[in-house]
Amino acid sequence: MKLAAFSLPLLCACFLSASLPAQTASLPSIPALTAWPAPAQNPPIEIVREAGAGKPLSVVGPHGALLGQQNGEFEAWTLPWKIFSGLRISATMDNYPVPIDLNEHAAVIEVKPSSTTVTYSHANFTVRQIMLSPRQMPGGAGPMVFYRIDAIRPMKLTFSFEPVMQRMWPASSSARTSPEWVATNGGSGFYILHQDLPDAAAALAMPRAEPGILAPYQERPKVWPLQFVLHFDPQRDRDTVFPLLMAVGNTAATATKEALYGSLAALEAQAAGLSQANDAYYQTLLSERTSIETPDESLNAAFQWAEVAIDQLRIPTSPGSDEQAFTAGFVGSGDAARPGFGWFFGRDALWSLYAVNSYGDFATARHEFEFLLHQQRADGKIMHERSQTAGMVDWQSLPYEYASADATPLLQMAADDYLKISGDLPFIQANWEHFERAWTFETTHDSADGIYNNGSGTGWVESWIPKMPQQEIYLAEMDEMASLAFADLARATGHSDLATQAAQRAQALHRTIEREYDLPAAQFYAFSHNADGTNDDTATIFPSVAWWDGSTSLDHAEPMMRRWASAEFSTDWGARLLSDRVSFYDPISYHQGTVWPLFTGWLAVAEYRDRHPLAGYASLMQNADLTWAQDLGAVTELLSGQYYQVLGRSTAHQLWSSAMVVSPVLRGMFGLSWDAAGHTLTVTPQLPADWDQARLLRVPIGTATVDLTFTRRGRELLVETSSEDSKTVKLASLSPGATFKQGALHIPLPPVEVALSHKLPEFGAVTRQLKVLDQQVTTNGLQLTLSAPASSRQTFLLRENESGLNLRTGDAELAPPQNGLRKVTVTFPVAADVDGYITKTVTFSW
Repeated sequence: MKLAAFSLPLLCACFLSASLPAQTASLPSIPALTAWPAPAQNPPIEIVREAGAGKPLSVVGPHGALLGQQNGEFEAWTLPWKIFSGLRISATMDNYPVPIDLNEHAAVIEVKPSSTTVTYSHANFTVRQIMLSPRQMPGGAGPMVFYRIDAIRPMKLTFSFEPVMQRMWPASSSARTSPEWVATNGGSGFYILHQDLPDAAAALAMPRAEPGILAPYQERPKVWPLQFVLHFDPQRDRDTVFPLLMAVGNTAATATKEALYGSLAALEAQAAGLSQANDAYYQTLLSERTSIETPDESLNAAFQWAEVAIDQLRIPTSPGSDEQAFTAGFVGSGDAARPGFGWFFGRDALWSLYAVNSYGDFATARHEFEFLLHQQRADGKIMHERSQTAGMVDWQSLPYEYASADATPLLQMAADDYLKISGDLPFIQANWEHFERAWTFETTHDSADGIYNNGSGTGWVESWIPKMPQQEIYLAEMDEMASLAFADLARATGHSDLATQAAQRAQALHRTIEREYDLPAAQFYAFSHNADGTNDDTATIFPSVAWWDGSTSLDHAEPMMRRWASAEFSTDWGARLLSDRVSFYDPISYHQGTVWPLFTGWLAVAEYRDRHPLAGYASLMQNADLTWAQDLGAVTELLSGQYYQVLGRSTAHQLWSSAMVVSPVLRGMFGLSWDAAGHTLTVTPQLPADWDQARLLRVPIGTATVDLTFTRRGRELLVETSSEDSKTVKLASLSPGATFKQGALHIPLPPVEVALSHKLPEFGAVTRQLKVLDQQVTTNGLQLTLSAPASSRQTFLLRENESGLNLRTGDAELAPPQNGLRKVTVTFPVAADVDGYITKTVTFSW
């Protein structure tokens, strides 16, 4: 395969003029590539699907993004500039009078970590649109798109798009760009998209393409799309690859025709190498990060896709900067200049660092901390958000940078987590002054009861009915966990007095939270506590945060856990923010009823840590399965609380949503916790009953990485380590009765276990799946509290870990065992409660 020659001798050009000058200042031609690199063989992960109508795609890298739909239409960003939008393709064929809209013929989408390909299929031709945003780019260059064409007849392809050339919100730009066609030798050329000022312009080129409509000055004003018109001859061009190249000049020197030509030429010359380097980058990334090997191939892949999706959202913090930080996520911006949440958020990054820490990307974690600490306010508060164009406006005068309160306690929590896993005490010591300032801010912005509150910014909700809260349980639990985290940081750095104060504060906060928020009559914890001593008793998902870092919990949570697991909160695609029985429940409201994978992740970790593994598994797998639901390979921001459908404004490639695949797997299902200073890895697994074995590869702890193998042997689960580093790491477990002997952890298993299946429903469905509200295991029995639609028959699997049990039940149908598993069928009667579900207790004895 070869890349079309891109020979662009410079011409003096006129703005959309009907005439072009005759003289040129010729530059040496750029030679064509004689061979286009073959795609990486056997990519570590790959998704191939029929292109979905209306479903988004994102191709994101440090320097640019292609955001569009699976029909192949897209907008292009060379960050922080939106270059164009609405690229579509049409075709006319020789001796074939019907024009063809290629986007209507989008047939297949193929997603790899390094690129996304949309295939347009027609009886006469196949066109492949290969999109990538390389990690390393020539200065000013943006993402690239390559077209590989195969056809029976000659045809003309017209690529139409709207020129935009607008900076990301909130920086200002020209109302409309002024496009210019620069003709080159050979009848081709490139477009320049001008701004009003001479220090910014973009250039677009497609070798061998001609311009489309160039309205003369004398014509009446009318908006026409810009177009590249490409004539394809199967005999001549069968082995040619046609690139769509883009570059931006951000200074007067780089926005000239000569400079922009140079950027495009450099990009074309390096195109094949950049594509290969992108493949190699992701191959290396996935070979060095933590991975899982389980009997569930979809979970294994979802875990790796989450690592990729997180990594893709690291972006330079300003144009030309070497500093990178996490953006919250991307989706197409439509007619605006806000690509989802494609700028920097403190709390989004800090929640996500738990995943980054746990798969061992310590360099990225350090860079994120450094960025946030650079932005720390003088009084210690940690930023909420910062746009990529914040440096171009008076950002401090806008109400966004420190709008929320939770990033400040989250800093302590994430830093303590980083220290426990990495053992990087010098980093904490070097930045101690920042952590202490954040702590001072947190402890001096409290209520009369001593709990950090919303007076310093919003907690979680940005709107609430009937009024905004004064102190949310979300922030209260953050305060408790941050106090424990700061105690750890202070103790590790030799500040023993501060450590004692912080630990005592955490104990006092716990007592206050239990006193003020526990609602015995409702058997739930309040959403908020008001200055007048009253509570907002709305039933929400927010108390689940209490289990997040493994150091805290709530004392009277069992009834609340049952409700969270029920259809009142748990849809078949994730956890609602609040109960569907609340008077102001609104399933499409941002804060009054939607499903966020973030909340589902919190809940999954809480359910596993509170020993509700069946409910935890359901929550975990709902997030994992969303990997294939919308923007393939990424997890979306939020969904309807009533019907399985993504909200139209949901950010499709969302940072913390993907992170909430990784953390529940490692910290929930496998039950990992770290003590790098003590060289101890604690493993408290609650694996699905139908798994005979599993492996964790390259689990980080300090400077070491450990491989763990999990194997069932009768009434025990054996956890063994391998790799050279494992000799320096001790294993421990919080599982009751666990012992370490003969080089392995021996974890007792109950006589009988249950395994559930997982599958997202069809789009548009309402919640109809089985819910496990509780499970109680005794020496001679297992009792399950189940909830399912009335008049339904539900099935699951049951595993007997001990032979000869003489298993009995009068509440279900038991099939004969096959491969150690029995199929269980439970029939639910006709009567139903308010949500159409009925609760039934099923008991097995032996």
